[in-house]
Amino acid sequence: MRLGILAGFSGDWRGTLEKIRIAEDLGYEMVSTGEAWGPSVLPWLTVIAANTEKMQIGTGILNVYSRSPAAIAQEFATLEMISGGRMVCGLGSSGNLVIEGFHGVNFDRPLRRIREYTEIIKMLLRGERLLYEGEIYTLQRGFRIQYEAQREDVPVWIAAITPRSIQQTGEIADGIYPIHWPRRAFEPLQRQLAGASRDAGRAEDSVTIAPFTNVFVTGEGDDEQVWRNARQPLFHYTNRMGSFYWQMLSRSGFESDVQASRAAWADHDSDGALMAFSEGMVREIQVIGPIESVAEQLQERSDAGAQLQMIPLPSGTTAEVGRRLEQYLGS
Repeated sequence: MRLGILAGFSGDWRGTLEKIRIAEDLGYEMVSTGEAWGPSVLPWLTVIAANTEKMQIGTGILNVYSRSPAAIAQEFATLEMISGGRMVCGLGSSGNLVIEGFHGVNFDRPLRRIREYTEIIKMLLRGERLLYEGEIYTLQRGFRIQYEAQREDVPVWIAAITPRSIQQTGEIADGIYPIHWPRRAFEPLQRQLAGASRDAGRAEDSVTIAPFTNVFVTGEGDDEQVWRNARQPLFHYTNRMGSFYWQMLSRSGFESDVQASRAAWADHDSDGALMAFSEGMVREIQVIGPIESVAEQLQERSDAGAQLQMIPLPSGTTAEVGRRLEQYLGS
């Protein structure tokens, strides 16, 4: 069972950094964070890179609209040198609300953009001259990033949940970040990625499956509220995050739950929209139960194909977080 943590930037960043180092000492393999309309993640990753030694460090994710592919490659060249070659470049499309409403950029051709960003970033971080002919970018001046490369290739992981984006990820990427992915759907995901990689002339195990995995612990207080908290992300992504997420959940066998939630939301019944998600659906997507069961549930997801599970950093004091991270490992 391989685990990583999601650790965003906050005002108590020194305290968060201490908790990240504890996770590293415990054997958590990776720390990742993303950005939407909050602070930039890149200065934060620089701090993490300078204060850790073994963990992989990733963006989960950077969107492919607000920075050029060359700008992202420049940032990662610096981060590669600071970290000693431990970076993972996580990319995704975000959504039209953020891209157009916050960045003021047209949200066009997201799938093609992700492909071209991946190809250009990899070229530049390999130290190659940038001679690239794409559908969006044509770059023929031969620029090169001159830096102390730490390895031959910097991995690119992609946030993908639609059939077409999963297919493309299998063709071009080194990892995939699925979100709210049901346990029973990991094996079909693995098959699709393997087939896409094989068809592209790559090894079938080219893509690491690294789902974002929420953990909710019961038996320590108000369990009813814990279950509401576990339903909340499903409610939010189904009703407030466009069509991709609810369509993915419907394809995964939860069409009745999703449609019931969307109908309640359309009728201005927010509580009904939240509670429409069945206990079975929540258990299939989230890790939820007494702390003694968490490591077993994480292991079950690992056995199902979740190769590197990314878990939100627990809340609490440094000592409390350390104990909880140990419990997640079953130790």
